[in-house]
Amino acid sequence: MSTLNYLGQSLKNLFSRPATENYPAKPHIYEERYRGHIENDISRCILCGNCMRHCPSSAITVSKAEYTWRIRPFSCVQCNECVEVCPVKCLSMVNAPTKPGTQKSIIVNRYSSEQIAVEQERQKAIAERIAKAKAAAAAKSPNPADTAQASKENKSCV
Repeated sequence: MSTLNYLGQSLKNLFSRPATENYPAKPHIYEERYRGHIENDISRCILCGNCMRHCPSSAITVSKAEYTWRIRPFSCVQCNECVEVCPVKCLSMVNAPTKPGTQKSIIVNRYSSEQIAVEQERQKAIAERIAKAKAAAAAKSPNPADTAQASKENKSCV
């Protein structure tokens, strides 16, 4: 009986079309709503961390100190939340699978040396503006010790 089942299945497979696609010769066409993987245009990224805070699987790590944006692709659930919350729209959901590799890896996007220099200059300018604003506020408001001394002098005159 098992020989007849085997013979029947063999004949069926012999005369039916293949179950798999001829991939290298005919590339796979992905549907419109297929979610492949996240890509970051690091030249536009401001490292704000919104994507990291909204990622439900904690697959994204943003480090302003190191000027890096990292994603663990095997932890990513392709929910598209990071793409939606990105204020500068540097993240995108690419309609293709990730490239195959031999290891589970972390994809690291790092600022270029020019971007790091620009960001450091920007942060320096911000720090200078804050210092100037504090100095101006301190110059406008009287010193609490001086006001206490002045109130004592006013009381003694009365």
